[in-house]
Amino acid sequence: MADEPLVLGIETSCDETGVGIVRGTTLLADAVASSVDEHARFGGVVPEVASRAHLEAMVPTIQRALKDAGVSAKDLDGISVTAGPGLAGALLVGVSAAKAYAYALGKPLYGVNHLASHICVDQLEHGKLPEPTMALLVSGGHSSLLLSTDITSDVRPLGATIDDAAGEAFDKIARVLNLGFPGGPVIDRYAKEGDPNAISFPRGLTGPRDPAYDFSFSGLKTSVARWIEAKRAAGEDVPVRDVSASFQEAVVDVLTRKAVRACKDEGVDHLMIGGGVAANSRLRALAEERCERAGIRLRVPRPKLCTDNGAMVAALGAEMVARNRAASSWDLSADSSLPVTETHVPGHHHHDHVHEVSKENLYS
Repeated sequence: MADEPLVLGIETSCDETGVGIVRGTTLLADAVASSVDEHARFGGVVPEVASRAHLEAMVPTIQRALKDAGVSAKDLDGISVTAGPGLAGALLVGVSAAKAYAYALGKPLYGVNHLASHICVDQLEHGKLPEPTMALLVSGGHSSLLLSTDITSDVRPLGATIDDAAGEAFDKIARVLNLGFPGGPVIDRYAKEGDPNAISFPRGLTGPRDPAYDFSFSGLKTSVARWIEAKRAAGEDVPVRDVSASFQEAVVDVLTRKAVRACKDEGVDHLMIGGGVAANSRLRALAEERCERAGIRLRVPRPKLCTDNGAMVAALGAEMVARNRAASSWDLSADSSLPVTETHVPGHHHHDHVHEVSKENLYS
C-alpha cells in the first residue's frame, strides 16, 4: 500500500548503532553497527566508548539502510529515534542525528520509548499487535512485564526488576565461569549440553508474599557465584555445562511463570516476548510450553529483531505516523530514565516538564 508511512528509525541506547527503515509493518532495511567487540575487553559496556562508536558509525549506517531499502531520504514520511531510556551520552548521539536529518529533510521527528519499541517490533514479524498485548521484555538493562492496549499511547508497567536485570545476571555468571562477554549467547550454548536440574538454584520473588510481577536476580547471581567458588576452593572441577543449564533454568522458569500468571490475571490471551534475552533458546521453548498449556498465543520475533536495532524504532515511528500522534518538538532531549508510560515525547508544553525530570535525574 502506497499510503503506508515510510519511516527511518535510529537506535543508540547502548552499544548498537541501529538504523531501520519500515513501510507500515513491513521491514525494508535493518542496518546495525555494533561496538560490542570494543567493550568485550572491559567485560561490560563503557559509555564513552559507546558514544564515540555511535558518532563514527551513524552516517555510514544511515546510508547503508537507505541503500538496502532502495529508498531516498526525501521519500521518508518521518524520522523516529530512541529518546530513552538508555545511556545518556549514547542516546544524545542518536537524538542529535535524528534532529539533523529531520530538520534538513523537512520531515517530522518522533522521539520514542526504547521499551515500547521492543514491543512494537513484533509487528514486523507477525503483523499488527493485538490489543491488549502482554509483553515480557528481557534484556541486559531491564526485565519488565508490560500491558499495552495501544502501543503509541498506553503501555502500563505491571512489574520490573528490582535489582539486576536478567541480562546482567547472564553476563556476571559468564564472567565467573570465564566464558567471556556477552554472557547470554555463550551460557545458552553450554546449557544445551548440561542438566537443568543438576543444581537447585533459588527462584527469586516467587513466595506467596512477594510482589507477583517483579523480578529479582541478584540473589540467584550470588548463589551461583558462591556455589562455583566453593567448588574451586575444594579443588574440584566446576561442571560448566550443568551450572549454565541450572542457572539458565532458574532465570527462565521465573520469567515465564510470572508472564503467564500476568496474562491469566489480566485476561489477556497474547504474550509477546522481546529484548535481547528473548533470543535465548530455553526461554523460547519454556514459554512456548507454558503458553500452550494456558491457552495463550505466544509471539516472539526472530532473534535479530529481539536485540537492540533500528527496525524496532522505525516500527514504532511508523505506528505513530499511522495513528496521527503528535511529532516531537525540535527541543527534544534524550532522557536516560524515560518512563515506559511515555511511549513518545511530543511537543513543547509537555516537553518542558520532561526536561525538568531528566535534569533532576542527571544530578540525583
